Amino acid sequence: MKNSQTFKSDISGASFPENEKIYGRAIHDPILGLIKKEYPDFSAEDCISINELNIYRQKYISNYLSSEIGALSAMEKNVISSLKEDKSIVSIVEDEEEIRSLGQKVADKVADFGGSWTFIISFVVFITVWIGSNVFIFLNKGFDPYPFILLNLILSCVAALQAPVIMMSQNRQEEKDRNRAKKDFMINLKSELEIRLIHDKIDHLIMHQQQELIEIQKVQIEMMNDILDQIKK
Repeated sequence: MKNSQTFKSDISGASFPENEKIYGRAIHDPILGLIKKEYPDFSAEDCISINELNIYRQKYISNYLSSEIGALSAMEKNVISSLKEDKSIVSIVEDEEEIRSLGQKVADKVADFGGSWTFIISFVVFITVWIGSNVFIFLNKGFDPYPFILLNLILSCVAALQAPVIMMSQNRQEEKDRNRAKKDFMINLKSELEIRLIHDKIDHLIMHQQQELIEIQKVQIEMMNDILDQIKK
């Protein structure tokens, strides 16, 4: 009888009905690769049973799911570690402290004070008191009578000293702006590179998952066809 014929599996050595015989050349490549990992001598002309083939099909699907879960876990660990370490350019830029010399500090203070309402009001009060005291109190016979030559000299000296100090502060401000522009460029460049890297990873994952899903669908279709063949028989 045809149904009573048996064959011996080339991987387990067990006997199975002839209608469950599957040759290696008919096995899908990913499943065949799993079999060859355990049995390197297994070739396209060797044969196994459907039940044994289904075991390797299940292994293939479970390995795929495990690898996907492992990849997600690794990605989560990388994200958490990066958040803990906080090795971003933004944090490095914010933590940088500018080292200024004594002259630079004085220039900044003078520039800040010279460009404030405090300086303007104080200067107006000083000039008013100076002129008022010489005109109304000393009747133009005091230490600086009209036309206030000493006051003009003081104002000229203040302007002569204040102008280069303000220019020094402006030069430093321009230097800070250039450094800030460089840091902004670094941040933008890093962001662009990371976005490109993320796009590449997403494309790679999509292609990889599509290929794996196609392979799984092929395996499932083969399993369904085997079940249908057994039902018909």
